[in-house]
Order: sequence, then C-alpha cells, then structure tokens
Amino acid sequence: MIMSQDKMSMPSGMGGLVRYFDEYKSKIEFKPGHIVILTIIIIILMILLNVLN
Repeated sequence: MIMSQDKMSMPSGMGGLVRYFDEYKSKIEFKPGHIVILTIIIIILMILLNVLN
C-alpha cells in the first residue's frame, strides 16, 4: 500500500490564505527600545497622577 496516493494536494495559492503583512508596510515604525521607554514613562506618569490626587 502506497501512502502518497492518499494525500490531498492544495492549490498553489496557499489554500486561500492571505498574508497581509507582505502586502502592507506601515510608514511609522517603532524600535522595541522605544516602546519599552514609552511604557516606563506612562507607568511613571500614572503613579505620579495617583500620588498627587
């Protein structure tokens, strides 16, 4: 018994899946370090606002 005859073949178009990240590239890009710094600034700002309130 040969198993290769029982396989289903998908169309070459990736089975209807669309890869959006290949088609769209954002004009705004952030480095991971910038996101970490922005998060730390927001956390400090929230702590200050809670202390002053």
